[in-house]
Amino acid sequence: MNETMVCVVGNVATRPVYRETASGPAARFRVAVSSRYWDREKSAWADGHTNFFTVWANRQLATNTAASLSVGEPVIVQGRLKVRTETREGQQGWMSADIDAVAIGHDLARGTTAFRRAPRPEQTAVPDRPEPNWDTGQQDSPPPGEQGARPSPEPTAVT
Repeated sequence: MNETMVCVVGNVATRPVYRETASGPAARFRVAVSSRYWDREKSAWADGHTNFFTVWANRQLATNTAASLSVGEPVIVQGRLKVRTETREGQQGWMSADIDAVAIGHDLARGTTAFRRAPRPEQTAVPDRPEPNWDTGQQDSPPPGEQGARPSPEPTAVT
């Protein structure tokens, strides 16, 4: 597919809005991305133009986004860029840039965060399979009553 994938680094500009929809959870927020440049006259870094993107997240990413992000936090967003042109209040040519997010995370270059794995929804149990013998590629049969047990490695002589 020909899609425009982007990765933006910026700050959360609006509180994430979470909704339960017919197709599952959805969340949206705005991210502000400002360019920085070295101002030779002032001998200091200065902010350039700021772009705002509406970030859309779905399913588990939406749930985790709503629980994890606050206004002002530095984030990195990766996803598909969608640029739309609309007519609003009689004015034609109103444009918006949206990102359908694939991944969202805090920017660790500007701070720390504590990761907590989200609980997974209930899944059907998958029966244990024996561990393959990595030397031969054959499946080892575990002793009765030890389903899924790993075979103990055999000692090898080092010369």
